[in-house]
Amino acid sequence: MRLFTVRLLLWEQNFQSLTMSSSLTVEEARAQVDSRTKELINWHFSPETGCPYWLDWAKNAGWDPRERVQTFADMLHFDNFDDEVLRKEDPAKFIPKAYEGRPYNVFETGGTTGMPKQRIGWEDYKTDYTEFSEHYGPDFFPQGANWLMVGPTGPRRLRMAIEHLANIRGGACYFIDLDPRWVKRLIGMGEMQMAKAYQEHVIDQAVTIIRHRDIKCIFTTPRLLESLSLRMSLADAGIRGVFAGGTTMTPQYVKFIQEEVLEGKINYAPTYGNTLMGLAISKKREPGEYSLTYYAPQPRAVLRVVDPDDSTKIVDYGEYGRVELTTMTKEFFVPRFLERDEAIRRPECDEFPWDGVGDVRPFQSGTKAVIEGVY
Repeated sequence: MRLFTVRLLLWEQNFQSLTMSSSLTVEEARAQVDSRTKELINWHFSPETGCPYWLDWAKNAGWDPRERVQTFADMLHFDNFDDEVLRKEDPAKFIPKAYEGRPYNVFETGGTTGMPKQRIGWEDYKTDYTEFSEHYGPDFFPQGANWLMVGPTGPRRLRMAIEHLANIRGGACYFIDLDPRWVKRLIGMGEMQMAKAYQEHVIDQAVTIIRHRDIKCIFTTPRLLESLSLRMSLADAGIRGVFAGGTTMTPQYVKFIQEEVLEGKINYAPTYGNTLMGLAISKKREPGEYSLTYYAPQPRAVLRVVDPDDSTKIVDYGEYGRVELTTMTKEFFVPRFLERDEAIRRPECDEFPWDGVGDVRPFQSGTKAVIEGVY
């Protein structure tokens, strides 16, 4: 058992060192994902290392993924993952046998009422946000700076992730909590005044912290960032870097955020992420370019833009489709989950030699009303 534990730790260290790198060619990146796929399938469907949920799933499915899934293309043997499983099943069913006995975190994701969807985790969030930190270097978010997080804390992975980001960059993190489920519920009930009052309550607290503590970096949502800028000049307050994610960011809104909210003086890092995937970084943009393209943290997670009517097919470059996520870490495996977002399929770039997702927005938002709230 001790030898196996040593091997597990060495495996984790090796894959934690695999960061998104432009040194890979497109072919090398594909080979890396194929290798990752085979290794992780063997891990999650082996009785020695896998979790009860996926081992039971394989028995009921009547086929062995370790035999059929040899490359990432073979993921099509799986149907789209039903995330209602994360609401119905005890999170303990997702503990890999190799992790038995290790204390774990339970994180929540999605929903407005009722039983939340949950996933477990150990070190994945640290790996994701360490990679994010390394991508931006010491000047984009000043080394040693303190952070303020204005967003959902509580049972969410994001709270621990942002604090880890601040800590590994040599700073501390302050928190202003909010409950996005309550905001969405208020909006759904037509209680717009109450929703606005709650938002003002959150912004009041953020302004107080910025004025009385040495804060140079912020994580928040674009809408809360906009509200914050109406109360103070963030640049004059000493803010040097902003990391934002959550609500839809159209090119017009990105331009507004950079030029009006941040006054063209503050570094801005828009991201796309969630509890199941981790963090997709946006590629660097040329001056005057405001359309965002995000790239998944391959090989730990892979995003495809698929035909909404047939998720086995990807759409052409430049076309909108539904976002499909596959997550492959030692801690957690989710194949072909259809996100509640749609995006434009974008090609690889100098920074990321794999497909990206551009101008992300809620799925079918062009044909139906979508409540996003403040997050």
